[in-house]
Amino acid sequence: MANYAVVVPPLLGHLNPMAALARELVSRGNRVTFLHMPDAAALVAERGFDFRPVGSGSHPPGTLAQVLRRMARIRFPFGLGGVIRDVAAATDMLCRELPGALREIGADILVCDQTEAAGGLIARHLGMPYVSVANALPLNREPGVPPPFTSWRYDPSRWGRERNLGGYRVSDLLMRRLRAVIEARAAEWKLGPLRSIEDCASPFAQISQLVAGLDFPRSELPESFHYVGPLRGGEPVPADFTMPSGDGRPLAYASLGTLQGSRVRLFRRIAEAGSRAGLQLVLAHGGGLTPDQVRGLPDRPAAFAFVPQPEVLREARLAILNGGLNTVLDALAAGVPLVVVPIAFEQGAIAARVERAGAGRAVSRRFLSADRLARVARSVLEEPSYAAAARRLRAEISAAGGVRLAADIVEAVAARGGPVTREEASRLQGRAVRPGCAA
Repeated sequence: MANYAVVVPPLLGHLNPMAALARELVSRGNRVTFLHMPDAAALVAERGFDFRPVGSGSHPPGTLAQVLRRMARIRFPFGLGGVIRDVAAATDMLCRELPGALREIGADILVCDQTEAAGGLIARHLGMPYVSVANALPLNREPGVPPPFTSWRYDPSRWGRERNLGGYRVSDLLMRRLRAVIEARAAEWKLGPLRSIEDCASPFAQISQLVAGLDFPRSELPESFHYVGPLRGGEPVPADFTMPSGDGRPLAYASLGTLQGSRVRLFRRIAEAGSRAGLQLVLAHGGGLTPDQVRGLPDRPAAFAFVPQPEVLREARLAILNGGLNTVLDALAAGVPLVVVPIAFEQGAIAARVERAGAGRAVSRRFLSADRLARVARSVLEEPSYAAAARRLRAEISAAGGVRLAADIVEAVAARGGPVTREEASRLQGRAVRPGCAA
């Protein structure tokens, strides 16, 4: 049995897959403790895990609500500065507070979200083994892959590579506040020239929720990088959910994720587009809409704060999403093609990957009309190639290993205190693990 410490941003899109991994580790007899700002306590308690708060001085109760409001209001690039300041402040707080807390709980190994640089900094400082988990798009930088904050298509030409490198320079400029925190801690702890989140990723094992077929082609991933597919298991069914009876129309699932669920005007367009396209819509708004707003949606779709996505998607023939990774993966795990309307963060990059895989179409939110969205939805529903591509990805996800392989890799790192290669991960599961995407 090992004693695992888990550090993950208290955002549902990151917390839920990490909780699935933690649940699998606990089921194998391990101890797991989550650590973060006090506001994360309720989220972790709902999922049944031990929690150790840190940073109550700089991040008192109420801080998370302010962070979430800033994230929900972002209109890239407007508002991005405030979000980056929040990320840098959290990293700085964790670097101050976590070393003592990890010693206090007697942690053997750290499992950290890839977007949180503090995990790698602290683990190196303490000499602990650690695993990086890419609950969002992998941040592993290489010239052939566009930065994850762009909606650029994959372009292996010289021009495409130069464009990507320019995008990374812009990213470095935008992230300079966080880079300053990383550089300062690396210098203080004599860790060498660490400057970016990517530099802080684990040399022991890096786990991604993607499958290779949904990523852009990669040529520079470390041998310790593992595509395992969605991290799922043990998610509760919302108490107020009832699967609507079919009415003869194709069922479509619509969601804008938990952060963007209050965008009532966009939901109205989606509902109107569903009606025009002849779809029966099931809609999840993450608690962002009021009952009056729900009743005002065109064609009165079946709307819930949260739904059991796998159950709904098993019945769906189409998903209309904002491009959040978890929901996209759940749709593809069910073999459901997509219409993606990106809003912020990495959603445009995920939409570009969906299009390249042939599993759906992306639609710009700018000047989006219900009529255009309805036409795109019908085209994805009626053209067989989209569903065929989604089924191919379903097969790849089914074979990827998921949360069990992820837990195997984490336990192997804990047991040996050294890296786990793809070949070793293949032996753990008894299958071949693809090293990257096909071009």
